[in-house]
Amino acid sequence: MKIQVLGSGCPTCRKLYEVVQEISKELNLKDEVEYSTDVTKIIELGIMSSPVLIVNGKPVMVGFTPDTEKIKKLIKENL
Repeated sequence: MKIQVLGSGCPTCRKLYEVVQEISKELNLKDEVEYSTDVTKIIELGIMSSPVLIVNGKPVMVGFTPDTEKIKKLIKENL
């Protein structure tokens, strides 16, 4: 299992990374959440905005929502 947050390094991208880390701990996931500011990875996916939440190689969310339950649901559904 692999969870990644791709972003530009802006505060919103970093916030999503922090939220996803907290959710990962809450769900007792053993793998680390990766954070990358390599914008070319986002472009390679054909996505033109950030941040992007990727679970097991699949983009599951573009943009940020403070709704942690929604983010948790997206992660669980794509594990």
